Amino acid sequence: MPTPNHLEGQTSPYLLQHLYNPVDWYPWGEDAFTKARSEDKPIFLSIGYSACHWCHVMERESFESASIAGLLNDNFVSIKVDREELPDVDDVYMTFVQAYTGSGGWPLSAFLAPNLKPFFGGTYFPPGDNHGRPGFAHILTRIAELWKTERQQVLDNAEHISSTLCEQTAVPQPDGDIALETATLTAAGQELLDSFDRKWGGFGDAPKFPSAASIQILLREYQRTTNDNLLHAATHTLDCMAYGGMYDQLGGGFARYSVDDKWLVPHFEKMLYDNALLVAAYLEAWQVTGNFEYQRIVRESLDYILRDMTDDSGGFHAAEDADSEGVEGKFYVWDKSEIETVLDPQSAELFTSFYGITAGGNFEGHNILNVPVPPSTFSASRDLTTDELWNRIGDARDKLMTVREQRVPPGKDHKVLTCWNGLMISAMARAAQVLNDDVYRVAAIRAAAFIRDTMTNDAGLLHVYCNGTARIPGYVDDYAAAALAFMDVYETDGDPAWLRAASGLIDSMIKRFWSAETSAFYLAEEAHSKLFLRSQPNYDGAVPAGNSLAAMALLRSSHFCDRSDYREIAVQVLRRNYDAMQKMPRGFMNLLLALDFHLYLPAEIAIIGDLQAEAAQALLQTVHKRFLPNRLVAFADSANDQPLLHGKAMVDGKATAFVCRNFVCNKPTTEARELARQLTSLTM
Repeated sequence: MPTPNHLEGQTSPYLLQHLYNPVDWYPWGEDAFTKARSEDKPIFLSIGYSACHWCHVMERESFESASIAGLLNDNFVSIKVDREELPDVDDVYMTFVQAYTGSGGWPLSAFLAPNLKPFFGGTYFPPGDNHGRPGFAHILTRIAELWKTERQQVLDNAEHISSTLCEQTAVPQPDGDIALETATLTAAGQELLDSFDRKWGGFGDAPKFPSAASIQILLREYQRTTNDNLLHAATHTLDCMAYGGMYDQLGGGFARYSVDDKWLVPHFEKMLYDNALLVAAYLEAWQVTGNFEYQRIVRESLDYILRDMTDDSGGFHAAEDADSEGVEGKFYVWDKSEIETVLDPQSAELFTSFYGITAGGNFEGHNILNVPVPPSTFSASRDLTTDELWNRIGDARDKLMTVREQRVPPGKDHKVLTCWNGLMISAMARAAQVLNDDVYRVAAIRAAAFIRDTMTNDAGLLHVYCNGTARIPGYVDDYAAAALAFMDVYETDGDPAWLRAASGLIDSMIKRFWSAETSAFYLAEEAHSKLFLRSQPNYDGAVPAGNSLAAMALLRSSHFCDRSDYREIAVQVLRRNYDAMQKMPRGFMNLLLALDFHLYLPAEIAIIGDLQAEAAQALLQTVHKRFLPNRLVAFADSANDQPLLHGKAMVDGKATAFVCRNFVCNKPTTEARELARQLTSLTM
C-alpha cells in the first residue's frame, strides 16, 4: 500500500483523491506555511475540485509521476486546495492568474513566496514541452533555478504583483448620491437581445454556459413591456438547453456547460448550483407561458437531485464528475446497437428517432441523447398526442435507465456546501409552491432544518459538511443564500421561525462581513483570512456573487421584518456597483435581479385563515401559480407580530387575502377570482 501524504485526515473528496500521490501534498494551513518559511522554499499551490475533468488529467499526467513528484518534493512545498472548501483562497489566486495570464480556470497552478504572495501561475500544464510551449517539468526546473539564483528579484516581483492586485481590485466609493434607475434594467435586456444566438439560443459564442439570471431578467422585462423578442430569447434558450445534450435526457439534470454552440456536447460534470438556478428559471418560464415542457424539466431535475444527490442528513451533495472509468461522458453515451438490444424493435425505432440516435453517433462514435425535433412536432408526425408520445418514451427511458445504472457511475463529490444548498432549498421550496407538490416541500424543509441545526454552532454558520463533520467558518454567500432559503421555506410552510432565523443570519452577516468604508461585503471574516488580499465578491459568475446574494437577502428581509437598515445597506451595495452594472450588465445579472426587486417595489400579500382549509389553499395557490417575481407572501391562522400581518384579520370568519404595495392596499377579499384580478392589476 502506498504511503499517504499530509492530506490524510481531510474530508474533501477532491483532496482525498490525491492522498496517495507521490507528491508530498499539504492541505492549506499553518503546517505548510511554517515548512515553507523554515525551509525557505517557494510554495506550489494547486487548486481544483472533484468534478473537474482537467484536474484529473493533470493528476494522472503529473502528480502521479515519480519524476515530477521528485521535482516538487525537492524544491517546493506543495499545497492542494479544494476550491469549493476554501473559496476565498481560490478567489484571490484566480484573480492573480487571470491578471497574470489573461484567462483562468481549473486546475489552477500558482507559485507563491513563503509569505503567500504569488509570482508565477497558470492553469493546466502538460507534463512535457509541447509545440514550443514549456511543460510542467520544465517550469518546475526553471522556477527552482530562479529561486536559488535570483531570489530577490522573484520576491520583489511577488511584492509588486500583490500590491498591484490590491490596487486593481479596490473599487472606489461612488461620488454623491447615485440615482438607481429602471433604464439600467431595460438596457440589460437589450444587451441580452444583442448577444442572443437566434439559431441555437443562449448568449454569445461557444462554449456556452447557462445563465439562469439572464433568463429571469428577460422574463421580468417581458412582463413589463410585452416585447415578444424578450420572451422569445428566454424561451428559445430554455428550449435549446432542455432538448440538447447538456440536459440528461434519461436521468434529468443539467451538465455544467456546452462545448459547442448547439448545446449538444456538454462538459459532463453536474453541479448542484447550476441545477438549482436553472430550476428557478424554468419555473418562472412555466408561470409565464404555461408550457408543460418547462414543468417537466423542473420535475425531472429536482427528482434527479432527490434520487442521486441527497445526503442521508437531508442536505444536497455538491457535484458529479464528468468522467467515469477515466473517460469523459462514458456513463451517459449510447450506441444504437445497445439500445436495440434493450428495447423491442418498435420502441427502439421510436426512441432512436426521437433522441437523434444514429449508427455513426454524434460524439466520438457514440450518441449523446438529444431531442432534434420538439416533442409537439415529433408527436404530430407520428399521429400521436404529446402525452401518448411521452408515455411510450417514458417506458423506454425506464428500461434504459435500468441498464445505465449498471454502468460504473461518475465519481460523486459528497460535500454538502451551505451556499449551494441554500440555492437548492430555494428551488425546492419554489417548486413546492408553484407546483403544489408536498415531496418538494418536505425536501426543502428537511434540508433547511439541516442547515439550521447541523451547519450552525456557537461560533456561527459553517461552510461545509462531509463524512458526518461540519467545518470551516461560513462565508458571506453561505449566510446570504441560507437566509434567502429560510425566507422561501417560510413562504412554503408559514412557520415564522424561519423568518426569525433568516433575520438572525442577516444580522450576523452584517457584523462579520460588512464594510461601511467600501460599501461591500467581504467574502470571508477577517480572522479567517490569512491572505494578502481580502476579497469582496461582486462579479456574478457561475454562482451568484456574495454581494448579489446579500443584497437580495437584505431587500427581501427588509420588507418581511420592516427593517429600513437592511434596505439602506442593500442600496449601498447597488450604488457601489451601479457603474459596472451599466457598463457590463452580463457580469452582474444576479445583482440586477436585486436592483429589479428594489426599483419595482414588491407586492406584499397576506393571507389570514386556516391554511389547511380549502378556501385558504385556493387563495394561496392563486398567488403561487402567477408570475409575480417581486412579491412576498405572509400567512397565518390569525394576525400576529409579523409586520406584513399587522392590522389584518379574516373577513366574516373566512380566509382572507390582502394585496398591498408601497403602503397602499387593495380591499381585502375572500374570493380567489377577485384575488386573481388584483394580482393581474399589479403587472399592468
